[in-house]
Amino acid sequence: MKILLKNIKELLQVRETPPSRVCGSDMKTLPTLKNAWLLIENETISDYGEMHNFIEIETDKIIDCTGKIVLPAWCDSHSHLVYAGNREQEFVDRIKGLSYQEIAERGGGILNSAKKLQQTSEEDLFIQSSQRIMEVMQLGTGAIEIKSGYGLTTEAELKMLRVAKRLGKEFPITIKTTFLGAHAVPEEYKNNKTGYLDLVCNEMLPLVAKENLTEFVDIFCETGYFSVADTNKLLSEAKKYNLIPKIHVNQFTAIGGVKAGVAHQALSVDHLEVLTDEDITALQNSKTMPVALPSCSFFLSIPYTPARKLIDAGLPLALATDYNPGSTPSGNMNFVVASACIKMKLTPEEAINAATINGAYAMNLSQTHGSITKGKSASVIITKKIPSYGFLPYAFGSNLIDTVIVNGELV
Repeated sequence: MKILLKNIKELLQVRETPPSRVCGSDMKTLPTLKNAWLLIENETISDYGEMHNFIEIETDKIIDCTGKIVLPAWCDSHSHLVYAGNREQEFVDRIKGLSYQEIAERGGGILNSAKKLQQTSEEDLFIQSSQRIMEVMQLGTGAIEIKSGYGLTTEAELKMLRVAKRLGKEFPITIKTTFLGAHAVPEEYKNNKTGYLDLVCNEMLPLVAKENLTEFVDIFCETGYFSVADTNKLLSEAKKYNLIPKIHVNQFTAIGGVKAGVAHQALSVDHLEVLTDEDITALQNSKTMPVALPSCSFFLSIPYTPARKLIDAGLPLALATDYNPGSTPSGNMNFVVASACIKMKLTPEEAINAATINGAYAMNLSQTHGSITKGKSASVIITKKIPSYGFLPYAFGSNLIDTVIVNGELV
């Protein structure tokens, strides 16, 4: 099917030969074409250019984008979209003064979600998750990473990953999966963390690899969860199965997890609400992508990732939702982009780069997503009529999306 977008007010993130990621001061540059057209053939971007050079061609559908902006669909590199139920009671508890850690100590948090998920059938879990995947596509997400980690038993972790893989087959959105068995220590291993980590390494990992359920492995390297030594153990074991590390780190404390992630050639280190000079140094001259999750900071009322410090040090930055039932019950990348501008002082150009090309990098999708490039995935957002792309984060409470196309399909 051929779809032509014409009279585009401004076509964003146009890169003939795109870099795999953009870093430091380069993040301030967002290449665009004004008064443009874009041709989609089946699932890919076929061609584009300026309207004054346009030659009429035969197509199946024409979309007039007069007054509208077109940009690559969002690339959400960190989510926990497959989960059961919700945790709104914990939200109320936090309002009443309990901290995230206190709720976890009382059996809430991740353990609460794990209990619900273990009791939910695979089909019911798929139905719940399908509603979320449809919503994030309508909000402009064209590629998303989905982690396990709310199972905490072998059977439940595999169930989560199977559901995530099935979502990728039944919906046009591109999905990458991550094994996060080391998300928390389940109640039955409360006094035996080593025993649980052995279960993750010796039973879960081999089965995940055997069923080819994931490309990535993750661990929550944080005080009260898993130590740097635990992280080294798991990531070393995961290498035997050619799994690529992507770790949760520095959400509440800095314990050396960033350096460990870089040492293991992690594709990304995610959260980074707390950041030290040593962490910055470790990330420099590495291929590891720092990932910020501003809607998590918003929801938990914790510090925001010091994005300016990262970018001004010459580093790249990606933005993602952290969509999950406990700390970020939202998959809205538009809010993430706006929050990054409002609370983390990114420019609109930096935020869009972080949510597209750098988000693609953090999922190993640089070759197919994140920019308007011939041959890449035809996943784009068509806005409503707006004055400029700076209006997207400015009018953060408005739905400014008119149409979403994901892998060539109109959503």
